[in-house]
Amino acid sequence: MRWKNRRSSSNIEDRRGTTTRANGGPIAGGALGSILISLFRRGSGKTKLALIGGVIIACFVFKMNPLSLLGFSSGGGSRQTVQSNGRPADPRIKEYFAKLKGTNEDIWQQILPKYDIRYRPSKMVIYTTRTHTAGGIADARMGPFYMPADETIYIDPTFFDELKTRFGAKGDFAEAYVIAHEVGHHIQKILKLTDHVHNQKGRIPPIEYNQLSVRLELHADFLSGIFAHHAQEKFNFLETGDIQEAMDCAEAIGDDRIQSQAQGHIQPDLFTHGTSAQRKRWFMRGYRSGDLNDGNILFSIRYQDL
Repeated sequence: MRWKNRRSSSNIEDRRGTTTRANGGPIAGGALGSILISLFRRGSGKTKLALIGGVIIACFVFKMNPLSLLGFSSGGGSRQTVQSNGRPADPRIKEYFAKLKGTNEDIWQQILPKYDIRYRPSKMVIYTTRTHTAGGIADARMGPFYMPADETIYIDPTFFDELKTRFGAKGDFAEAYVIAHEVGHHIQKILKLTDHVHNQKGRIPPIEYNQLSVRLELHADFLSGIFAHHAQEKFNFLETGDIQEAMDCAEAIGDDRIQSQAQGHIQPDLFTHGTSAQRKRWFMRGYRSGDLNDGNILFSIRYQDL
């Protein structure tokens, strides 16, 4: 992946070297939060990722704050930012994230106006362990995520270490795929797809609502493929093997793969992001066509009609 000569985004904040505590530390979030944290601490890497997915879909379906579900305050108490005791933050990591973010911005500000859609950039926060968000306190155990309330992507870079060592998803474009997926969630917010899905809560059966939310995740994979298509076309961004790195990553973090390895069987009703095959297929659909309208079929609507 040719990223070193790309523009760095200014919409990025580096909070590494500080950490956030609510009322001096974690606040219990009830029995469910305690159970989740206990399972997380004892679980393997794949079990942890499965739990992360479960937390994210639970908060999405029930409009709960994922932070409070994991056992951290979502507000109502004081919060304190303190210096961490770790090593100084490596500036090369911020440069890497800023250039990937800048490349995403350059691509989407070019694509969306072609569909008469106004673009606005998201923000990105790089942090270590915990940090505050518009919805409470983010914890690195949640993995990278996009917060619609403040249109910000939150990411602890150590996630990529686990992606490589525990899941075998290696290569810089595997990381770029994850970031493009999160940027994709911001594009969904601009397209009003996020609100469209949220508004179905209570109007359709819970199982159908869960399926719709999985489609939102597959659509983010599709959008990451759109990004790859246009980044290659405009900047000659990709190198040999990059698309395979994205495919390997999608394979490693598909719901069926994670469930099978974590619990020995598959439960489609508990899917949060789609199967490995689905994730690969929708990324490749976006990559091959580069046409935003090719994703309409996931929701049986035109973005322009929302």
